[in-house]
Amino acid sequence: MSKVTKIPTHFRLLTSLRAIGPYLRESQSREGFYLFDCLAVCVDDKKSPEEREFWGWWLELEMQGQEFAARYRVGKYDKKGEWIDHKIPKDAIAEVNRIQNSFHQKLTELLEKEFGMSISLHDKSVEFV
Repeated sequence: MSKVTKIPTHFRLLTSLRAIGPYLRESQSREGFYLFDCLAVCVDDKKSPEEREFWGWWLELEMQGQEFAARYRVGKYDKKGEWIDHKIPKDAIAEVNRIQNSFHQKLTELLEKEFGMSISLHDKSVEFV
C-alpha cells in the first residue's frame, strides 16, 4: 500500500514556514506560493538605515502537485524595497551562500519531516555552493 501525502492547508504551512526564521514574506505569499528573502550583506553600512541596500537572495516556493519547486534568485535589495537581479560581489558571496544553504536545509527538513513533502530546485533557480 502506498503512502498518500495529505497536502497541508495554506495556514498550517504559513505557521510552520514562519518558524524557520525571519525570511517569510507572508503578505506576499498566497496559497500554493510562498515568498522568502534574506538581506544578507549590507552594501554600504555608512549610509543611514533608510538609504541602505543589501546583497542577498530571495526564494519563490511554489507547490506543484505533491512537492514544491524552489526558485532561488540573488541580487540587490534596493532602497525602494525592491529586489534587482544582480551578480553578488566576491566579498559577499560566501555569506549569502552560507545563509541560503542553512535556510534550504531547514526548509527541506521541515517539509519532509512535518508534511512528507519533497522540494526540488526549479530549472531557473540560482545554484548555491
